[in-house]
Amino acid sequence: MPPDPSLPQSPADLVARQDRLERQITELSSRLTALEHQLPSPQAHQLPSTQAQPISPPFRQPLSSSPSPAHPPVVTGPRPPASPPPGRASLEDRLGSQVFNRVGIVALLIGATWFLKLAVDNQWIGPAGRVLIGLLAGAGLVLWSERFRRSGFPAFSYSLKAIGGGVLYLALWASFQLFHLLPAAVALAAMLLVTVWNAYMAWSQNAELLAAYALAGGLATPLLLSTGGNHEIFLFTYLLSIDIACVALSRLKSWPRLVAGALPATAAYFIAWYAGFYAPSELGVTILFVLLFFAAFTSAAFNRIRRDALPDAPSSQPGNLILHILLPLGNAAFVSLALYSVLQDSGHHDLLPWLMVALSAVYLGLLRLPQPAVAAAVHLSLAIVFFTIAIPLKASGSWITVAWLAEGAALLWVSTQVAGPAVAAALQPGRVLRIFAAAALLLGFGGILTQLFSQSLFAHTNFFNRAFATALTGLAAFALAVAIAHRAPRSEPVAWPSFAQLAAAALIAFNLTALLAGVVQIDSLGIYGSEGADAALERALAVSAFLMLYGAILLAVGFWRRSAFIRWQALILLVVTIAKTFLYDIRDLSQGYRVLSFLGLGVLLMAVSFAYQKDWLSLREPPPAESSPAAQAREESVE
Repeated sequence: MPPDPSLPQSPADLVARQDRLERQITELSSRLTALEHQLPSPQAHQLPSTQAQPISPPFRQPLSSSPSPAHPPVVTGPRPPASPPPGRASLEDRLGSQVFNRVGIVALLIGATWFLKLAVDNQWIGPAGRVLIGLLAGAGLVLWSERFRRSGFPAFSYSLKAIGGGVLYLALWASFQLFHLLPAAVALAAMLLVTVWNAYMAWSQNAELLAAYALAGGLATPLLLSTGGNHEIFLFTYLLSIDIACVALSRLKSWPRLVAGALPATAAYFIAWYAGFYAPSELGVTILFVLLFFAAFTSAAFNRIRRDALPDAPSSQPGNLILHILLPLGNAAFVSLALYSVLQDSGHHDLLPWLMVALSAVYLGLLRLPQPAVAAAVHLSLAIVFFTIAIPLKASGSWITVAWLAEGAALLWVSTQVAGPAVAAALQPGRVLRIFAAAALLLGFGGILTQLFSQSLFAHTNFFNRAFATALTGLAAFALAVAIAHRAPRSEPVAWPSFAQLAAAALIAFNLTALLAGVVQIDSLGIYGSEGADAALERALAVSAFLMLYGAILLAVGFWRRSAFIRWQALILLVVTIAKTFLYDIRDLSQGYRVLSFLGLGVLLMAVSFAYQKDWLSLREPPPAESSPAAQAREESVE
């Protein structure tokens, strides 16, 4: 039989053919990869059929006549959809895997505790042996838990670690408190070693649950080793170390809940120590530790920029909610109340307003650091709150009202200079400033009303008294607020309170302040220096004349500014004046004063009526077009 020419005739031919086939396979693979990149993504275009069809290459280079090796065809097409996320665990699954797990941890810890007590009561083993058994059992559980973690049961492994750590803490506590086998320093060092080991395992295994167990054990250590004495430096240094470790883990692993647990525990320890041991001689050391706590928790709010902490990340995410809202608020409450208490109880009440001013300056300085918009809005709010608190601590009487009015106008002006971001509309810096400006102006308005009514009821002094001067300051502040809000840019999205709403509210406050101040001053003046019946009638007529004059001026301003809002206020004031004239003046005034009151009111109302009848502002609706036959005939004739 003659040899087949398609078969290799020699080993060299075989090697050459093999090299040629490998080059062809490599070329085909590159072509198929290029075709896959040209296909549309499966998410953008859903194919009608879920079965992938093979795609042939645009051209095929002829191969040698030798049979190609058997390879499965390369199939390209839409990538299979990603596996759906696991469904939410059912109640039965949560009950069996989570609730029973936690109850089991508590039960085993209680059982271990009762076992130690039983061993003590029955003298089964000596104190040293009991402690040694507890230490070996705890370490054995921790080591045994690693077997379950490597087998794919991380949650159960963490539970065993928690039990083992708890047994270790209980054994060390018993060696110190019950059996007095170890001194306090050695027991503390051993508990710290357990805490550091738990923290290291949490970091290396990326397990936040283990970190929470380590935090719980570390915070329980001062209670377990407490001797009832005053160890301020030792206690606060230990707590500061725990807090710094939590902040570090939250920065490295994005575990903000650790810091959320450390802050309340630190505050609780501080309150317990302060209630039992604080003395004025410890003022400097206590202030130092409070400031260190404040600095540690403040640094957590300025975490490194992560994907979930960018300025446009939603503030409703749990991590952002803790770091950027809850933590700054809780930290501010802790530092302010702690410093307020130590200064107050040490006899330094005069330093309290400067403390609030300093905290306000600190939060203003924090605004210069890079941070998300939500955190910036919270820090700005805290700065304004502390400055507002400083006012009544330092000032008194009418100066508190003046300070609030000045603060409100200043905040409103600053809000016009701040452009809020497009995200987090509820916490835009401009909107936050407008809210606090409105609150400060409202507080100032309330202070003006309080002083005016106090003067009307309890003090009868002449013009240019303190209440009247405060009212004049309020008029200036409200007028400035109206001007600022009226000229503010309208580029920012409309969100309550808008500049138009603030301008309207400030204008109403201006008019009410002017009216009340004028009425109160007229009532307390005492015309001609007399205080009899004629003086009371003269003051009543003067009040009516003042209301009429103010209403006329307000209406003229409304016509001049072409503002229906101002004109409506003038009309309401005129209605009040009419009611006073017909219900009060006609009954209590004498004949001459009654004539003057009604003549003045009548002239004013006729002038107002004439102004509206002239329709200078084109307030009337245009008459309807004529549709009569005569009008139609006129239209046809024009055409």
